[in-house]
Amino acid sequence: MLLALETATDVCSVAFCDDSGTIHERRTEQHGSHSEQLFLFIEELQEQHNFSIPDLDAVLVSEGPGSYTGLRISASAVKGLLFQVDTSLYGINTLASFAMQAMENSLATQTIHSIIDARRVHVYHQKFTADEGLHAADDVEIIPIETLESMVQKDDIIVGTGLNRINEEACKKAITFGPKVITAKSLIALYQDGFSAFVKKVEPESFEPKYYTSNQGS
Repeated sequence: MLLALETATDVCSVAFCDDSGTIHERRTEQHGSHSEQLFLFIEELQEQHNFSIPDLDAVLVSEGPGSYTGLRISASAVKGLLFQVDTSLYGINTLASFAMQAMENSLATQTIHSIIDARRVHVYHQKFTADEGLHAADDVEIIPIETLESMVQKDDIIVGTGLNRINEEACKKAITFGPKVITAKSLIALYQDGFSAFVKKVEPESFEPKYYTSNQGS
């Protein structure tokens, strides 16, 4: 059994995979809702499906990049949930989870640009290829939006937040997936499908999300 937490953007999603492999989710897309909704969603899933944290095989957490506040809330949550509990914790690349969801929503083999709005004129960005699995084509960076626009080729996929800030020409070239596809279920998919490059076991007490600051921008 698995529990997954996604709070890197305005989306707050908690997903539970039961013993049969069925995934159940609680999700909202509302700015500033994480502190109120995260534990509520966890409790609702526990009550509905009758499990406790020690029953789980692992807890999965979206580790960033993304909202500093959202990432801090989930980091604090897993430290509390796993205090003096033997359940394993895995941190998962947020942008890879977006790409995983885009790959599952598209039949073609394509280049995927995973992005998160980084305010001002930047986005968090990582490029992936979907060819017999998911592969990172570069590292996570903060790049100017105009740099992303120049990178997009015909039939590339752009997935994530901040799509409304990308110019019309780039969007017309690409297949786009917005915040509606962001879900903790994709963390479970990455974990179960063995994409170890994006999934790292971490110690709960020392876990820190991967923050990226504006001075890391290109």
